[in-house]
Amino acid sequence: METAERFRAAVEKRDLAALDDLFTEDIRLYSPVKFTPFEGRPMVLGLFGVLLRTFEDFRYTGAFEGTAETSADGEEAPSAILLFRATVDGKQIHGIDLLQFDEAGRVKEFTVMVRPQSAVHALGEAVLTGLIADGLVPRPGSARSQPAERGFRLGD
Repeated sequence: METAERFRAAVEKRDLAALDDLFTEDIRLYSPVKFTPFEGRPMVLGLFGVLLRTFEDFRYTGAFEGTAETSADGEEAPSAILLFRATVDGKQIHGIDLLQFDEAGRVKEFTVMVRPQSAVHALGEAVLTGLIADGLVPRPGSARSQPAERGFRLGD
C-alpha cells in the first residue's frame, strides 16, 4: 500500500507537511491514552507534531498489510500495521500503528497501541504537556475548558 509507505517515510523524516495530504479531512485517531478519538485533520496533524517531538529513537521495525473492520462504521477497509519502537522519558515503548484507508487510499482511521503500561503513562503525560503547550487543548481546570474537555486524563 503506497500510502503506508509514504506515511512511514514522512514519520521517519519527521515531515508534517508530507502527512497532510495522506489523511482524510475527517480522520479519526484512536490513542492508547484517551478513550475518545482525536478527530479531524488539523487536530491529528497537531497531535503528530507533538508526537514527533516527544518520541526519542523512534523507528519502524516491521509491517503487515490486509483488511480490518473500522471502528467508526464497522466496514472492512484496506489496512496496514506498522510496528515501532521508541523511548519516552527513558521508558522503552513497543507499539503498532494501524492505518485504515478510504477508497482513494488516504488514511481515514489511525489506531495506536503501545506497551508496557508504564510507557503508556509516560507517553500520555508527555503528549498532554505538548498539546497544552501548542494550544490544541486547554489546560485542565482552565476557564476555557468545558466539562467534557477538562482533563485529557488517561482513560478519557
